[in-house]
Amino acid sequence: MNIYPNAYLKKVQDINIEFLMKNNIKALILDVDNTLIDYYKNLSEDVIKWAYEMKGQGIKLYILSNTNKKEKVEMVAKKLEIPYKLFAKKPSKKGFKQIQNELNFEPRNIGVVGDQIFTDVIGGNRSEMYTILVDPVTPKDYWYTAWKRPLENFFKQKLKQEET
Repeated sequence: MNIYPNAYLKKVQDINIEFLMKNNIKALILDVDNTLIDYYKNLSEDVIKWAYEMKGQGIKLYILSNTNKKEKVEMVAKKLEIPYKLFAKKPSKKGFKQIQNELNFEPRNIGVVGDQIFTDVIGGNRSEMYTILVDPVTPKDYWYTAWKRPLENFFKQKLKQEET
């Protein structure tokens, strides 16, 4: 099981069209919690602007979230004007493959963006997609995520060491 992402960036806004073109990425599957929004469900204007720029460059965006809180994900999806899927059970491949089939792209042309190794990165890697790990928007986490952060931080430190 591959737990390492293909790329590690600080935030989603660090993903630009040049990076996507260089890696032949035509679509991005986005996590919501602590990737696009913070613990308090705030979606920054920077993220909204970034999403519109990506779409303007022809990049397809799609939200895939483990949450079952439809109103939260729907709020983000409506503001970004992109489709979404809930209760994905990441790292299960099912949601990733459903989106791949809807978009009609090869897995290698789809990037998976998220703040968690054990859901987003592993699920994207299992689906043979290009994985991009970003730092959480804020340090505050839900209980079901917080317990995994120390282990994820260990792996992130290894990634940072390998980059230098």
